[in-house]
Amino acid sequence: MKLFERMRPRAGLRVLVTAGAAGIGAVIAEAFLEAGARVLVCDLDAEALGQFAARHPEAATTLADVADPAAVERLFAEVAARLGGLDVLVNNAGISGPTGPIDQLPVEEIRRTLDVDLLGQFLVVRLAAPLLRAGGEGAIVNLSSVAGRLGYGLRTPYAAAKWGVIGLTASLAKELGPEGIRVNAILPGVVRGARIERVIRDRAAAAGLSYEEMEAQYLKLVSLRRMVEPEDVAAMALFLCSPAGASISGQALSVCGNVETL
Repeated sequence: MKLFERMRPRAGLRVLVTAGAAGIGAVIAEAFLEAGARVLVCDLDAEALGQFAARHPEAATTLADVADPAAVERLFAEVAARLGGLDVLVNNAGISGPTGPIDQLPVEEIRRTLDVDLLGQFLVVRLAAPLLRAGGEGAIVNLSSVAGRLGYGLRTPYAAAKWGVIGLTASLAKELGPEGIRVNAILPGVVRGARIERVIRDRAAAAGLSYEEMEAQYLKLVSLRRMVEPEDVAAMALFLCSPAGASISGQALSVCGNVETL
């Protein structure tokens, strides 16, 4: 196989992308579809899921809340029925969580952030692992964040969960590696899109600044002084699941333009 060809995932991969109906997840799902994969997308947002299905009728879609064990059980019944197995898991589901001083954060919002961003990855991997083993090899890509290596004041539930994803990834790589399953984490930085706009707006309000002032503060912390595009994150996911990524496992790979601090 020529080196350039090794950069492309093999056609026919069976891929699950959680929270794949919009944002980074949708771009990742679309990238795998373009590469010839069979893709199942789950999401909690029925409207976004319907829009994704309309754009990509070749993809399978289903509603699921990854923080709900029963919903994850139903999701994997769909994986078995519609994909017949699994080669790649993209653990993308996550929420921004609350913004504010630790002593002012509602307990229910802290718990929901940890449940979706960390527990959800555990619940999904728990049922994905047997399917990946059955295929003889496989790849897991967990979405963390640059907040998972730097910490993030006023966003402590989110940062704590994303640090947890790094620990989960390193541990799974050791546990599943002898069975040929590679496990890596991608740490996006300031990714252009509706989600970062909400985050900047909430943080600006907490700091008493305008949106424009807070956005400028964010970009000043990035060495490249620009946002990451969702396609940049999708490209990394494709690479990790391609033959070129066959020897990469247990890594936390930032796609962030070099965020220096948060």
